[in-house]
Amino acid sequence: MLRYSLASLVAFLLAVPAFAVEPFPASFRTQEIQTNGTTLYVRIGGQGPAVVMLHGFGDTGDMWAPAAAVLVKNHTVVVPDLRGMGLSAHPDTGYTKKNQAADIAGVMDALKIEKADLVTHDIGNMVGYALAAQYPARITRWVVIDAPLPGIGNWDEIKQSPLLWHFNFRGPDEERLVAGRERIYLDRFYNELSADPKKIDEATRQHYATLYARPHAMHDAFEQFGAFNQDAIDNKALLAHGGKLKMPVLALGGEKSFGAAEAQTLDIVATNVTMDIVPGSGHWIMDENPKATTALIVNFLSK
Repeated sequence: MLRYSLASLVAFLLAVPAFAVEPFPASFRTQEIQTNGTTLYVRIGGQGPAVVMLHGFGDTGDMWAPAAAVLVKNHTVVVPDLRGMGLSAHPDTGYTKKNQAADIAGVMDALKIEKADLVTHDIGNMVGYALAAQYPARITRWVVIDAPLPGIGNWDEIKQSPLLWHFNFRGPDEERLVAGRERIYLDRFYNELSADPKKIDEATRQHYATLYARPHAMHDAFEQFGAFNQDAIDNKALLAHGGKLKMPVLALGGEKSFGAAEAQTLDIVATNVTMDIVPGSGHWIMDENPKATTALIVNFLSK
């Protein structure tokens, strides 16, 4: 009986995602906000100038907790889960980044936030560009971290990299392959796109695997990539129509990932770009070097 109880306790602890990553400060509240035909799960805390933080694939808004804990001292911090990811709703459509930018604008409207700084990573970068390009008066500064923008710069070359085969990995059979094996699939990203896989610990991996195993979650994650071709068309049109972004931009690359190439991409779409590097980090900046990443974000937003 004791053996059974201990085994059950271990299984329970491994299955619960709430304790696996750094929690947001207790002062944060959560809210489900209806926006643009869907509902986003949003974490909100603090007072002062607003900062909106957008995550990417392999994470949820939970990734931003270490930075949010610092920013909340002087800012209103808003951290959504993107459409179809984390604890947000899972609509069948709407995964172009231009449409998801409207999701975030709707969140800002619901919270009566007219203007905000923007901090983004991975797919969050793509939503962030569409947001800043469509609503330039509403984004005061933008920190953009370690991912390309569809259709911009050497996008056609980037998407042919063997490391990025997942851009085209989707469909019913692919979903059947991954179903029940979400942890294995996500491990590939953490192991191959990091500078040191040990920095993404077991608890973090289990946390996100549990969230991505939720019904329809992996399908919707694949839809994020499936929209890239339309995103490329949209981004080229946004740049041609609106010109380069005028707000200050900090382009951060992981030292062992995009590095200085992040700023080279942003120079194409923005006029006021500062470059910096997250040292000792691959793609997973908030897991591999959260202190340096947070310091770079806070320093830029405090200027």
